[in-house]
Amino acid sequence: MSKISLKEFKTILPYLSRYRRHYAVGFLCLVVVDAGQVIIPQFMRRAVDLIASGSFTWQAVLLYTGAMVGIMAVIALGRFLWRYFIHGSSRRIEAEMRDRLFEHLLTLSYDFYQKNKIGDLMARATNDLNAVRNALGMGLVALVDGSIMASSIIVIIFAEDARTAAFAVIPLPLITLLILLFGNLVGTKFRKAQETYSAMSDTVQETFAGIRVVKSFVKEWWFIKKFADTNDDYRKANMDLVKLYGFFFPLIEFLSGLTSLILLLAGGIRVVKSYMTAGELVALFRYFQMLIWPLMGAGFMVNLIQRGAVSLGRINEIMDIKPAIASPEHPAAPVPAPPEKSVPAIEVRRLDFEYPGGVSALKDVSLVIGRGEIVGILGRTGSGKSSLIKTFMRIIDPPPGTVKVFGVDVRDWDLSELRKLFSVSPQDSYLFSDSIKNNIGYGLPDGREADNVPLERAAEISAIDRDLREFKDGWDTLIGERGLTLSGGQKQRVAVSRALAGTGEFLILDDSLSAVDAETEKRVLSGLMEERERRRLQGLSTTMIIISHRVSTLYHADKVLVLDRGVIAEYGSPGDLINAGGFYARTAALQRLGEGIPLSGESGGV
Repeated sequence: MSKISLKEFKTILPYLSRYRRHYAVGFLCLVVVDAGQVIIPQFMRRAVDLIASGSFTWQAVLLYTGAMVGIMAVIALGRFLWRYFIHGSSRRIEAEMRDRLFEHLLTLSYDFYQKNKIGDLMARATNDLNAVRNALGMGLVALVDGSIMASSIIVIIFAEDARTAAFAVIPLPLITLLILLFGNLVGTKFRKAQETYSAMSDTVQETFAGIRVVKSFVKEWWFIKKFADTNDDYRKANMDLVKLYGFFFPLIEFLSGLTSLILLLAGGIRVVKSYMTAGELVALFRYFQMLIWPLMGAGFMVNLIQRGAVSLGRINEIMDIKPAIASPEHPAAPVPAPPEKSVPAIEVRRLDFEYPGGVSALKDVSLVIGRGEIVGILGRTGSGKSSLIKTFMRIIDPPPGTVKVFGVDVRDWDLSELRKLFSVSPQDSYLFSDSIKNNIGYGLPDGREADNVPLERAAEISAIDRDLREFKDGWDTLIGERGLTLSGGQKQRVAVSRALAGTGEFLILDDSLSAVDAETEKRVLSGLMEERERRRLQGLSTTMIIISHRVSTLYHADKVLVLDRGVIAEYGSPGDLINAGGFYARTAALQRLGEGIPLSGESGGV
């Protein structure tokens, strides 16, 4: 076994330790099976010698036959048991590793998924884990079984007739060298095959995820060609492996056949000269036939172990990645609920942030948001609006001391506790392939509504309730992957409902009404204000942050922040900004605000 196998399989040791009893019982059954197989030729030798002597009785022959049948029954039971314990354990380990990989992937930060393709990750979680399971199952069986069988048979044949055995095993050293060479070649070629499979998976995932765009631009032919190219690369990589197997295994069989030929010549001469009996020659033939499996099994074992090592290496590459954003070792004490009124809900001080590659997103941003306030954010595309709110939840990591939530630096919060504070309707309105009810109730703990906005009320506020009445299955209407069966506006309103029904103390709407008409937008905003007032009367508060390109959406905000290339260009109430004559006022004029929206002097706060 090469160094890469030993190195990568160190990460499997905890799993093997946990299932050591299962493996121990399985290998014990395997030893019993091997012992039974080694004993059978001895009965064959005695039966042949008895028949060859001419002085035999059918009772004696039947006795040997019955003994062999009994041993074969034990072998059959042993084979069932070692398969149950060894293959069963490898399946359990595969399932645990897949769970652990999935759990680890969920801990990795936003930037990881920008660098790694989903198709490749899927390939590692399926094809690669299958290869690891085969290595821990049949690979270990071939290793143990081959070692026991080969060593036992070699000892027996030399004990039976050392001279004949010495001639017959001449091809074995060459077979051993070929097996070592085969193992190194398999590792290299299998890694290439797995990488091309990942590339093919990427192509499939991207094509089906963007099927609307593919069809609208009539680009099916281009993606068919792209898939055909990657599929052909995968075929070629696997054909390289097939050619290697096609050459190796027949060669091993040929060399193994030479041992039978040598045995026939050397053993036949010794039988003629009465140096050994016919039964002993038959037994030796049987042992040499049995020796073919350990020889073939060695190549089989090297193949599986090398495949498993390559695949495990690809999995370990992911498992070794540490989350770029994680909870501190000693998180700050939980903030009491409700926190002190004098403590700002969110405080931003001299925040600078740039993405990898030196792309600046925010420059010297300072902002204070009080509990229960509504803050609007306006700006051109790429001005840093979404980047700013991502720092609040540590989706991206702000510098230490620049962003505080309830007076505590976001980098000192336990990550899950921090993010529980926020209910977000994101810019892309991602929905799951599930019912509308489950999508809206996604953020609730165990499906409970607790003290939050009921699902029906959330649907009413977002105006998705009128659409539900038209759907045949209502709340149980299944939507396609990523909300494929809904319109853009419907997807946005389901996402808004999900945020409203969530458990967070902050409600963030990130350009969540861009795909709805003006009438629907007005209804949604009116519902939000009514819900805010209802919660205020109950002594509850929800701090709202609304990002929008529409000035009409920001009319109800207490304050509006205008960003330009990551810098605060304007900050104040909607009325003040209208009078200031800056970007906000120009945008309001260009959008020809509808009836009831003030254009001068009037405060927009509630």
